[in-house]
Amino acid sequence: MRILIMGGTRFIGVYLTKILVKQGHEIVLFNRGKKPAPVEGLQQIHGDRTDAAQLKEKLEQEEFDAIFDNNGRELSDTQPLAEIFKGRVKHFVYMSSAGVYLKSDQMPHKEGDPVDPKSRHKGKHETEAYLAEQGLPFTSIRPTYIYGPQNYNDLEAWFFDRIVRDRPIPIPGNGTHFTQFGHCQDLANAMAAVLGNEKAIGQIYNVSGDRYVTFDGLARACAEAAGKSPDSVQLVHYEPKKFDFGKRKAFPMRVQHFFADVHKAMSELNWQPEYDLIAGLKDSFQNDYLTAGREKAAVDFSTDDEILSAS
Repeated sequence: MRILIMGGTRFIGVYLTKILVKQGHEIVLFNRGKKPAPVEGLQQIHGDRTDAAQLKEKLEQEEFDAIFDNNGRELSDTQPLAEIFKGRVKHFVYMSSAGVYLKSDQMPHKEGDPVDPKSRHKGKHETEAYLAEQGLPFTSIRPTYIYGPQNYNDLEAWFFDRIVRDRPIPIPGNGTHFTQFGHCQDLANAMAAVLGNEKAIGQIYNVSGDRYVTFDGLARACAEAAGKSPDSVQLVHYEPKKFDFGKRKAFPMRVQHFFADVHKAMSELNWQPEYDLIAGLKDSFQNDYLTAGREKAAVDFSTDDEILSAS
C-alpha cells in the first residue's frame, strides 16, 4: 500500500512508520520538516496541516491507499484532509483519545459509552462523528495514557524524576485511583493491524495495556523499573482542592479512575499488548530516561515542596 502518515517524526509516528516500512508499504510523511524521518529515504511533504489551502495544494495530486491521521486534534484539522481524499482511499485511520469518555461510575470505559461534551478532547469525538457522517472508510483509535521511549509528555518521567533523586512522591487523593498505561510499541502495532481488516471499517477501538494500576501502584512500578525496591518509595497523599496551583501541573494525570476495556481490539484486530507495565517502564527508563541524561538534569520541584511542606 501507499500510505500517508500525518506527522511521522515524533513518538507514535516513529514507531508506526518503522512497522509499516518493515511490512513493505510505501510511506509518505506530511509534517513541518522540523525533525528527520525515522527511516532513511522516505518521501516527505513539508507543510502546515492547519492551512487548508496549503494542504490541498500539496496533497490533492497525490494518491494513497490509506491515511493515518496521527496529530489532528480538532475537526478543523482533519476535515480538509478528509475532503481531499473522500472516495479516494481504502482506509482512513484516526488517532482519537479515551479522554473523550464521560466520567462514569461504571468502569472500564467501553467503545459505546457516552462521551463528555465538555472534554478537552471533544474535538476528537467531533472528528470521529464527522468521518462517520461522511461515509469515509475510517477507523478510530482511542488510547488512554501512552508511555515509552520518546514520550514527549512527562508521565513515567515525572515519577522517575523523583525516584532517582530519592524524593517523596506527592500523590493526589488516597492513591487508590485506577489508571492505565499503554506502551507506544503496542499502540503502533494495533494501528498497523487495522490495515486490510474489513471488520475495522467504521469501528472505534480502545487501545492500551490490558491491566489497570492504582496511582500508588504506578509509583512503585516505576521504582522497580528504575532498579529500586518498590517498598522504598515514600508516598505522600494530599487533597488537591486544598491547594491553588494555578497553571502549574502538580500531577501528570487526571485525578479520577481512568481506564478502558481493550478486548474489542484484541478480538477484532488479532492484537494483544506485548509489554506488561514493568517491562514497558524498564524500556522507557533504560532506553529514554537514562539515555537522555534526565537523571542529571535540573528539575523544578517547587510545587512538590509546597505540597510536602503543608503535609
